[in-house]
Amino acid sequence: MELKGQKVLVVGSGKSGIGAARLLGKAGALPVLFDSNEKLDMTELREKTGDVPGLEIVLGELDEEKKKEIGLVVISPGVPIDAPMLEEYRSKNIPIWGEIELAYAFAQGNVIAITGTNGKTTTTTLVGQIMKAYFDSVYVVGNIGNPYTDIALQTKPETVTVAEISSFQLETVHTFHPRVSAILNITPDHLNRHHTMECYVATKEKVAQNQTAEDTCVLNYEDAYTREFGNRCPAKVIFFSSRRKLEEGVYLDGEEIVLSEGGKELRLMNIHDMNLVGMCNVENVMAAIAISRAMNVPMEMILNTIREFKAVEHRIEFVATKNGVDYYNDSKGTNPDAAIQGIRAMSKPTVLIGGGYDKQSEYDEWIEAFEGKVKAFVLIGQTREKIAECARKHGISNIILADTFEEAFAICVKQAQPGDAVLLSPACASWGMFPNYEVRGKMFKELVGKIGV
Repeated sequence: MELKGQKVLVVGSGKSGIGAARLLGKAGALPVLFDSNEKLDMTELREKTGDVPGLEIVLGELDEEKKKEIGLVVISPGVPIDAPMLEEYRSKNIPIWGEIELAYAFAQGNVIAITGTNGKTTTTTLVGQIMKAYFDSVYVVGNIGNPYTDIALQTKPETVTVAEISSFQLETVHTFHPRVSAILNITPDHLNRHHTMECYVATKEKVAQNQTAEDTCVLNYEDAYTREFGNRCPAKVIFFSSRRKLEEGVYLDGEEIVLSEGGKELRLMNIHDMNLVGMCNVENVMAAIAISRAMNVPMEMILNTIREFKAVEHRIEFVATKNGVDYYNDSKGTNPDAAIQGIRAMSKPTVLIGGGYDKQSEYDEWIEAFEGKVKAFVLIGQTREKIAECARKHGISNIILADTFEEAFAICVKQAQPGDAVLLSPACASWGMFPNYEVRGKMFKELVGKIGV
């Protein structure tokens, strides 16, 4: 699509929208950065966008004349694709892209695209480090916090771009074509946005929709959705499994990760040789091995990087031991399935902080995974009553409701004894109390740092 001189509406003024506006300006388009929040500071927005040729900023409402000039709409991930404003453009056959599609239109080189309900950030970060150890030009972008649009024009034919892709971003891909894709798992999440599990699954599968038999898709054999998708996937499929031996793929045998390839088995490493904890991270590592193998990275280089790799911030992250109590920050556990991995990684009696924004999740499986480990359950946020009711149904009795995060933390400090662990793994988004899970996790770490001070 020729964008030079074209008026392009960019909806949303966050990181993603600003990145899109910058790229469009550099490419010769005429971006109109729009945000329905009329209370935003125009001067501050101008400072954030910098000097973008031809940029207009519109807050509050877009007038009818301006609407008629638009030839393309680029939306931020937080904008629902069924928003009335977008339906109006769709009815006029105006294309609607997301930031990923826009960046891909200008980028060069090979793309590795990693999606899944849980484990995306850890796997993307690890794969990025492995790629950087082998290739000269590597970028790590996407849902991980670095807009793809910021680096698209810097890429070269030899560039490898490792992208963490959310379901919100996949809703608006059209030509996006990764050389290697991965779907780590699919469990219920964001149903307030996708409405049905079928829609959520189909959206995740879009990561591979433009792949061919020359490409590779890495899938989790132990996830029913991804295993079934393996039968329909247009790319060559490499499975990984934490529960069974595979004739072809990467699997866990006891405490060893094994690569089975072309009738030969190669024992790669013991899981205790890495710094990550929990079965979820073993699966992330196996996925990273399969992805890196598909990119022809030497195995010794892959394994050396894995051995040195430290946990991603906010994902079952060990913070400190204070007064004999271990503190773990799993603020990125923003849904029940992610939080299941968090509690399973604990080997000590645990005081658990849960609760937050309600994404219409169910909590039974999370609470069943406690398996006697949770000695006190401290709940906060919009979901605290709903989770408490579910917990009581499953026989959890030491449930404490807190009004603020600071109060919840103080309760945990009092409840925990030497030899215990305190785990922040909320099973809910942070919205309503915090702008995002990072701010929530940083507050937890700050509070840990103040113990005894």
